[in-house]
Amino acid sequence: MIGLLAAIIPAVGAPVAQLVPVRSKAPLLLVGVALLNVGVALTIALGVPSAASPTFLEGFFVADATSRLFLLLVNGIFLGISTYVWTRVRAEPALQQGIERYVGFSLAFIAASNLALLSHHLIALWIFLELTTLAAVPLIQHGNLPAAFQASWKYFLFSAVGLALTFLGFNCLGRSMELAGTHEVTFFLDGLARGAPHEPDVWWRLGLALIFLGFGTKLGLAPMYSWLPDTYDAAPPATTALLAAVQFNVALLGLLRVLQVVRATHPSAVSNELIALGVATMIISSLSIIAARNYTRLIAYASLNHAGVIAVGLGVGGEAAYGVVVYLVSNAFIKAILFLSAGKIRSYYQTDDMREVSGLIKDLPYTGLFFMVGMFALLGLPPFGSFLGELIILSGLMARGFVSVFVAFCTVLTIAFVATGRSVFPMIWGESRRKVNWAGDPMATRVPKLLFLGAVIAMGIYVPSPVNELFRQVAKTLGGP
Repeated sequence: MIGLLAAIIPAVGAPVAQLVPVRSKAPLLLVGVALLNVGVALTIALGVPSAASPTFLEGFFVADATSRLFLLLVNGIFLGISTYVWTRVRAEPALQQGIERYVGFSLAFIAASNLALLSHHLIALWIFLELTTLAAVPLIQHGNLPAAFQASWKYFLFSAVGLALTFLGFNCLGRSMELAGTHEVTFFLDGLARGAPHEPDVWWRLGLALIFLGFGTKLGLAPMYSWLPDTYDAAPPATTALLAAVQFNVALLGLLRVLQVVRATHPSAVSNELIALGVATMIISSLSIIAARNYTRLIAYASLNHAGVIAVGLGVGGEAAYGVVVYLVSNAFIKAILFLSAGKIRSYYQTDDMREVSGLIKDLPYTGLFFMVGMFALLGLPPFGSFLGELIILSGLMARGFVSVFVAFCTVLTIAFVATGRSVFPMIWGESRRKVNWAGDPMATRVPKLLFLGAVIAMGIYVPSPVNELFRQVAKTLGGP
């Protein structure tokens, strides 16, 4: 029951933000709520036995290993983003314009996200995910730039289509259970597992295809991915980080919930489909990275690559499941580091063109350092958690006999590695064109990035036992050993 505080606190804070008498204090409210939410998430993660899955409010919400892990991840990242907003508003008073509205929608966004993460009912999860979409539209539009308005409606249109496909898929699953007659039609997760047909029929297969296509749209998987680079580029940096590191994981949890139900009865179901979607997304991402001239878009295309890797790992299952969990957690932190750093770079250089940025490590040493190390982690270099996750997924591919997929996976990753390095390394180490600014980042901005970076490195070297147990419990629900 305590888990609902992670939604109640920001839900109360959202209208309060509109009443704060001093506009500059609204971001401080955002940080305070985020701190309380992290405390709630830690209490749940450490206070509930790893194998327990208590439900509450008539079974509509659950505190199982999956929801506890994602709750901790999402709220930890939200705290870092909130701190970024607070420090940016303090440093640039002009950003106070409309900040109370931005804070209010951010709190509504995280409240709906936390409810989705705790949902034990697919329709409830779907509704809360839709609410995050509605809250994200004004966050994308913040700043009243024409490009942001256009991107927000493109985002909304694709999200609406994706969620409509998902809902249609739910109806197909319900029809399948109705025809099977073995169990009453229900969308509670445990009821879905019991009501699944012994042999998947046409309705069940169609439902799964629609659900994965729908959630895949929110994740940026091929073929419904074109909204993602436009939105990530046009939105304010904090909003981009929210979409890439928070909403992405909320949508991913929805896909995992369905996959957990499917894998409980049909371990190999939808494996080939997920692998095909993942490889196609990775290929599109790598080709887009080659052509990119905008560093924010380049990170966005790399995010597509991450979604593809996760889809491949989920399709493989088995030994790769643990690698998927490590990879998705690591890359949530990596994307938060990179998009927030990209915001600082854009503010300093007043351009998104990579060719106009040179000597970053000298011009903005702290931001440059975070951007450089974030890029190393993005490329999957050791000792970062992304490297360990990819290694385990590759091992799973070979163990399951997917040799051709293994070759394609390695080839596409190599192309992405070379293309990213060719574009980004001159930005970092090129000839400096500006005066050195060591004081460019306030300490409060650096601390969250340092913590994110520490988490990514720790997952590649040593994962604390309680966290590792959470990882293994989640991997087990996805078919892992």
